[in-house]
Amino acid sequence: MDKLDHYRHCIKLILTDHAQLSASETTVKPLLIFDGDRDHYQLAYVGWRGDKRVFGPVMHFDLENGKIWLQYNGTEEAVAQRLVEMGVPACDIVLGFHSAFKRQFSGYAVE
Repeated sequence: MDKLDHYRHCIKLILTDHAQLSASETTVKPLLIFDGDRDHYQLAYVGWRGDKRVFGPVMHFDLENGKIWLQYNGTEEAVAQRLVEMGVPACDIVLGFHSAFKRQFSGYAVE
């Protein structure tokens, strides 16, 4: 498996695992969005909780220039660390939700 295929596999596994955590709820459903042509991957929640609309992203990843960009993480899991444990080098993970200035102190890639 080449590097980018491995990264795609890791991202899909993380998102799918999180989707299964909430799959038992009946009115709010996890929505997995995998755009393999453009390398955008997201988990969102969609539905109703009583009379309140629920819609929003939980996690979002992009693959850009051979690196995983973690654009959003609305969970408590240390997703970047999980990627490292799955064999992704820290230098190929960008915490896109932080500014470039802040990313230099993260232990992960800046860009």
